[in-house]
Amino acid sequence: MKDAALPEGKPPEKSTEEVIELQRAIDANDLARVQALLTGNPALHRAPIGYGEAGPLTWAAECRVPWETPGAVRLAMAEWMIGHGSDVHQGGDAPLMRAALNGYRIPMMELLVQQGADVNALWQGNYPIVFAPCESMDSEALAWLLVHGANPNRRDHGYQYNGHSYAGTALDYLIAGYGRSPERMRACVEVLLAAGGATRLDVPGMLAILRRRTDELEGLLHGQTGLAARQFAELDCGQTGGRSLLLRGATLLHAAAEYGNTEAAALLLRNGADVNARAAVDAEGTGGQTPLFHAVSQYDDTGLAMVQLLLAKGADTQVRARVPGDYERPEETVTCTALGYALRFGGEPDRPTVRLLREYGAAE
Repeated sequence: MKDAALPEGKPPEKSTEEVIELQRAIDANDLARVQALLTGNPALHRAPIGYGEAGPLTWAAECRVPWETPGAVRLAMAEWMIGHGSDVHQGGDAPLMRAALNGYRIPMMELLVQQGADVNALWQGNYPIVFAPCESMDSEALAWLLVHGANPNRRDHGYQYNGHSYAGTALDYLIAGYGRSPERMRACVEVLLAAGGATRLDVPGMLAILRRRTDELEGLLHGQTGLAARQFAELDCGQTGGRSLLLRGATLLHAAAEYGNTEAAALLLRNGADVNARAAVDAEGTGGQTPLFHAVSQYDDTGLAMVQLLLAKGADTQVRARVPGDYERPEETVTCTALGYALRFGGEPDRPTVRLLREYGAAE
């Protein structure tokens, strides 16, 4: 709640000693000092600290320093702050959004909701709170929000993605995210599906790959002739590693390579998938990458096992394609081989993935 007596006007400057002292007091779980500072200068409730400089309550709720489950003192601090002038909705509902990134912060999420935070709020007016644990792929925090009424299928949020309106659900957002832990992805997908979550990315085989349901994928391959070679124009997901490469016009083998499911990739290859299948090329001439491009450009060698599999099965390291470039430059394209792509995205240029490609005679 807001304190009606809180002075109007701008928050104190970030460089003031009081602001620095307040943040240190929060970090130290020094409740008495936090109370003294905020009582002595109520304007500090709006001090520009925390994520996006949203405010002290956001910083306290995030439980980043120290990085631990909020204890009795931290919870009492947040409750006192709300009761004495901190807005539980500060920074566009930033306290709950930041708390919802990690399951260990559930006690803080519980307190914030008890104090008026809304699990269906839109952070900054367009980002559903339920998207936060999807971005961090934290199934525990995600399940808590859903159990407490978060809508997994809200599409009227107006979130802007790469400069365009993104009317996706929580499951759409999860799949389109940059995180690539197969186990964390599977856990979050299961939680959302159990809550009635829907996705427009549910093409034949896609959820089976993400859920690591090899038997289900095998049944689909046997039941649908040509599925292993089919290209899916609707798969506008796959950005990671700092690059903007998507699965649009790609095959299920590309998808398995993107999301790190080596068992699915091996199954697809046994069932007729082409290790050197080329994704569709769009009207501007962008596309044509093989699954290897998706595997080599994963963050910090998380695609290494997939690279090893694809190379062992005959992936051509000489293929060149014009593919999307840096995530921060949406219009950028680069023409290169898989090695050239790996050197641009995914991590250090001398990481094991790059060394393995060179061992196979890859050209840049």
